[in-house]
Amino acid sequence: MSGELKKGTILSENQLSAEFGMSRSPIREALRILSNEGLIDLQRMGAVVIGLTARDLYELYDVRLLLEHFVLERLSEVNHDSLIKKLEQSIDQMNMAAKYDDYVEFAYQDLRFHELVIIEADHKRILKLWESIREIILAALLITTEKRFRDDKKAVMPLIEQHHEMIKALKSQNIERIQDEVKRHFEDTRNTITASLLNEA
Repeated sequence: MSGELKKGTILSENQLSAEFGMSRSPIREALRILSNEGLIDLQRMGAVVIGLTARDLYELYDVRLLLEHFVLERLSEVNHDSLIKKLEQSIDQMNMAAKYDDYVEFAYQDLRFHELVIIEADHKRILKLWESIREIILAALLITTEKRFRDDKKAVMPLIEQHHEMIKALKSQNIERIQDEVKRHFEDTRNTITASLLNEA
C-alpha cells in the first residue's frame, strides 16, 4: 500500500518465509488475506503485487461512508450515553497519542472510534462487512497517520476536532446534522488518504 513493493513485484512463499523467519503456513494465510483485499494476485509463479489505485481507495471509502452513514442514522433514534462515553475516551487517547508523537496509537484509536459506532448498531451483517475491510482500512490509516505526524503535524488537531463534531451530532439526534458531519469527515479523510498513498507510491 505504501508503494515500497512496486506493482508487478512477484513474492514467493519461500522468500517471505525466510525474510520473516516463520513457516510457510502463516505466510500462505497472509497472502490469502491480501488476495481477498485485492492487493495481490495469487498465481502459479507466486503472488503478484497489485497495490492500490485512486479508484480502489475511493471505492473503499464509499463502502465506509455507506456503512457508517447507515449505522449513525440507526443510532440517532435513541440515546447512546455509554457509546458516547467510549467515543470520548477514544478521543482522549488520540489527544494523548498526538502529544507523545505516537502515530501508531493515534491510528488505532481513530479506527477504534469508528469501530465502536459500528459495534453499537448491533447489526451482524453490517459488522461482517466492516470486518471484511477493517485490516486494509487500518493499514491505510497507519501509513497516512505516520506521514501526517512527520510532514504536517498541525493537521492532527483538526482531525481530532472532526471526531468531536461527530459526537455532538450524535448527541443532537438530528439526522441531517449527523449526515452532514459524517459526509464532511469522510470526504476529508478519503482525500487525505488518497493523496498520501498515491504520493508515496
